[in-house]
Amino acid sequence: MARSAPKLEGGTQTLDATAFEAGFNMPLVHEAVRAELNARRRGTASTKTRGEVSGGGAKPWRQKGTGRARAGSSRSPVWTGGGTVFGPTPRSFTAKVNRKARRAALRSVLSVHAERESLAIFDASRFDAPSSKQAAGLLADWGATAPTLILLTAEEASAGKSFRNLPRVDVMPVDEAGVSDVIGAASLLVSDAALSALVARAAGATTVDPEEAAA
Repeated sequence: MARSAPKLEGGTQTLDATAFEAGFNMPLVHEAVRAELNARRRGTASTKTRGEVSGGGAKPWRQKGTGRARAGSSRSPVWTGGGTVFGPTPRSFTAKVNRKARRAALRSVLSVHAERESLAIFDASRFDAPSSKQAAGLLADWGATAPTLILLTAEEASAGKSFRNLPRVDVMPVDEAGVSDVIGAASLLVSDAALSALVARAAGATTVDPEEAAA
């Protein structure tokens, strides 16, 4: 039986089988989420080795006769102000995930929302002007469980401004939503236009006919 999602203005919409009826592949989702989260790390942590800290040009004291332990440089890691051993250096945490694997992971997490009935669709064109009250009422009528992720297209700015100030609600352009964003949300609310783009991403197509997506 084909899966469907409620439309908050009334009625239901049949979901695309390719994007919303896939099996859940845990290893693939884990790989995609880990790659996305690692890519967000700045990787700018840096320490100096004993070859980079200042000082230490001369032996601190002679080898014998002082009663102290021998020392060859004040840049030694055991000295205060000395170099760091095996400390972090700037690096990139980016990990490559194949395009087909990313799409398959996206289909997996979308199918989870469809199976759990935590996905709903709304008409973003109803937000003629930003209105947090209208947005909050829409979520309350649906009974959305926080945290909630709202996916919109770039042209639906008014709707985005309506939701962005609500607590535990994230608004994101559909083209920028990753597997970690989708699976990390308890409720997923997608505009009609964003749904078509989401199906296109999951299927690997460049465009999807909205009428075919709604069929």
